[in-house]
Order: sequence, then structure tokens, then C-alpha cells
Amino acid sequence: MIHSPIHLLTKRFNKRYFQANFWLQCLFILLLALVLFGPILNLLIWTIAERWYFPHALPTQWGLKYWHQVFNPYSDVSGSLFNSVFIAVLTVIVCLLVSVPAGYALSKQTLPLRVFWMLLFLLPQAFPNLTVYINIARIFYDFGLNGTFLGVIIVHSVHGLMFSIWISVAAFSTTDPMLERASRNLGAGPFYTFFHIVLPQAAPGIIASAIFVFLESLDEFTGTFFVGSPNISTLPLLLYTASMEGNYQIASITALILLVPSVLFMVIITKFMRPDMLSKLGK
Repeated sequence: MIHSPIHLLTKRFNKRYFQANFWLQCLFILLLALVLFGPILNLLIWTIAERWYFPHALPTQWGLKYWHQVFNPYSDVSGSLFNSVFIAVLTVIVCLLVSVPAGYALSKQTLPLRVFWMLLFLLPQAFPNLTVYINIARIFYDFGLNGTFLGVIIVHSVHGLMFSIWISVAAFSTTDPMLERASRNLGAGPFYTFFHIVLPQAAPGIIASAIFVFLESLDEFTGTFFVGSPNISTLPLLLYTASMEGNYQIASITALILLVPSVLFMVIITKFMRPDMLSKLGK
């Protein structure tokens, strides 16, 4: 079969076009990987670098000396880690005690002023955190809450309620109202129906909201800095202090400790955040 010159030129052009398109896609993926994983790679290098200074592209001395310092029983990291987890767990408990009943009530479309109450929990996100926490610190000082675990937990809880309330509302909105109605028609009381029929259906979303609140509290810096310092030390505060002092190894190891639970919990969240529940967010 004899092909015309135009056909051959078109075929050759298409081949070169697809080759160029392939290499452009590879280049884009490579640049995207560098943007996403470059800082993490640099963080990992700093965790095992004992000596690294300009103009060397890589550390001149490698080792685990700073890991031993971090996990020393007498180091500040162990105490800060305990404080961070302790505050995060109590923050989750406080938020769930508020968001579970509130989320169930707000999931009912007939609730008066429902939109107003939903927007009310967004207010902590509507203003710059710095100005809000400075004023909260001044108010807490009058009540003796500065530098206490209670003050830090209150600040973290107010910040985390936005996540727990909105996700809980979406979780309760996906429950089957016919099952709830059937339980009441069969003679079950409201509390039995809620805890045995409604709550198990909403449990995946509530667990997801608890994980979001935990991670938000674990990484919270500004509120802890203004309300908890200098008596309460958490991992974000320790990371900030180490960075300002130029101790990048300790700061990198601390950041890695904060990164690991975030990645693990986000993987778990994908198991609980169902598409039908996500479609109910904000409704």
C-alpha cells in the first residue's frame, strides 16, 4: 500500500507529538513529586545529620546522636509528647460530648435557626487566630486559666468544635430515619433508639470527626503558645523553640514524630468518610 507524502508527514508529526507529550507528563510528575516530597526528604536527612553546613549539599557527618537525645528519658521531648497526647485526648472527649448531641439536633431540618447555629461554629475560623488567642489569653489571665491544662484544653476544644460539629451533622444526616421511626413505633424509648439505632449508624462519621479533632489539637501551636506558655510544653512548642535556636536536628525529629500519626490517621479517615456522608456536609 502506497501512502501519500501528506499522510507520512501527518503520521510522523503525531508520533513526535505523543513522544513530546509523554516526556512533558513525566517532567510534570517529577516536578510535582519534588514539590510534595522534597521538603519531607530534606526533613528526613536532617534527622540523621550530625553535621551539615554550607556549602555542602549533603551532611558531612551522619549518625543517630540526636535521636538518642530526643528519646532520652530526661529529655523535654518525652514530656512534651505526653502533654500533647494528653491534651489531644481530652480535647476529643470534650468535643464529642458537645458535638454528638448537637450534631444529632442540627441534622434535623426542622430545627429553628439551624443555619445560624451551624454558622456559629464556623466563627473561630472566620477571624485571624493570632488576634483571637491574644484576647483569650487576657481573659483567661483574669480567671487563672493561663498556664494550665484546663485553659489549653478549652482553647483546643473551641477550635476543634468546628470539625466535630460539621462532620457529626453530616454523619447523623446519613442515618436512616425509617429505622428510628420503626424503633419508636415498637415501643423503644428515645434514649434506647438513639444509642442502639441512630448512634451505631453515625459512628463512622463520629470516629472520623474525633480523628480530625485529635490531629488538630496535636498540631495546634498558636493557642497553646499564648494560653499555655511557659508552664505547658507541647511538641509544636518544642519544635518552634528548637527551630528558633537553630537546632534543626531536634526540630526535624520532632516534626517527624508529629507527621507519623497524621499520615496514619488520615489513612484511617479514608475508611470512615463515605461519599454519602461527604455529600451531606453543610446541608
